[in-house]
Amino acid sequence: MIITEFQSKSFKQFHNMKKSLLLLSICLFIRLTGFGQESVLTANRFIALLSEAQKTESVFPFDVEERYNFHFVPMKRRGITFNEMNPQQHKLALDLLRSCLSEETFQKTREIMQLEVVLKELEKRKPEDNYRDPGNYHFSIFGNPSSTSIWGWRFEGHHISFNFSFNRKTLVAGTPGFMGSNPAIVLNGPMAGKQVLKQESDKGFALINSFNAAQLKKAIIDTVAFKDILTFDKRKALLGKPEGIRYSELSKEQQSLLLQLIRVYVHRYRHDFAEKMMKEIQYEGLDNIWFAWAGYTKPEIGRGSYYRVQGPTIVIEYDNTQNNANHVHSVVRDLKNDFGGDLLLDHYKKGHSH
Repeated sequence: MIITEFQSKSFKQFHNMKKSLLLLSICLFIRLTGFGQESVLTANRFIALLSEAQKTESVFPFDVEERYNFHFVPMKRRGITFNEMNPQQHKLALDLLRSCLSEETFQKTREIMQLEVVLKELEKRKPEDNYRDPGNYHFSIFGNPSSTSIWGWRFEGHHISFNFSFNRKTLVAGTPGFMGSNPAIVLNGPMAGKQVLKQESDKGFALINSFNAAQLKKAIIDTVAFKDILTFDKRKALLGKPEGIRYSELSKEQQSLLLQLIRVYVHRYRHDFAEKMMKEIQYEGLDNIWFAWAGYTKPEIGRGSYYRVQGPTIVIEYDNTQNNANHVHSVVRDLKNDFGGDLLLDHYKKGHSH
């Protein structure tokens, strides 16, 4: 077989790209191990301050089904809440959260929790009614946090769910990663004008409104937005064949907008881990990324909208339809590593089969 000069050059470029991604992955692994050690130490300090009763409610083996009990609505959950913590425990819980999230996302989580106060006022609930309560967010730890074991932890409550999985000191997964906002835009009161998930909204609308008629025909999969994210609280984020418009069908400017949108979700996590996720997306091929839209294409309260980004390793969903389309649900799912992935669980079980 004759290999042309062009083919040879293309092969070398492809090989060099893969080599660069591999070297970058090694560097990121070293950094991830560093902040993973911080999480190990913080988690152990937190556990040491728990009473036996609190440990029973909050610390579980890594392979329990409870670890997959992912949800984002107000409901009874396992895990110690802020309301049940003393000041030392409260500080360490926040330190643990901060060790895995970007600073911007950490602040967003605080703002989402404060929206419970807004909802309590909007729903005219009595002071003793704790259905809407910014202190009702739960921390659970799975396994034994150490530099030699597989472990994880979860932070969850209304409109927040982050599920972290570690292989020793290395953060393997931070998904499912859900953030919601109700109201999406606060209309009245001291927080009037607040839009916690503004970037998730603005970047999506910027992309869909950059399309020409032919692109819109491909991208819009339904004229009516779905009632919620389609992956909902499922253990596996199964959506079937990707729909919409492909990355390769976009202009350079539109491709940049799509990558900006993906980064909004990926960079919910600490920078080093976020960059690792981005490199995995790139390694699988950007041309395998699809963008789909449903509903109205202009941001307006009362007009619902939905979008989805789907690729070999990632699913991102955004839905704003509830409460007169002023209530956002958004999620990022790792198709290979949600909850740490099956391989991590198998590795844990083998290490505990005596």
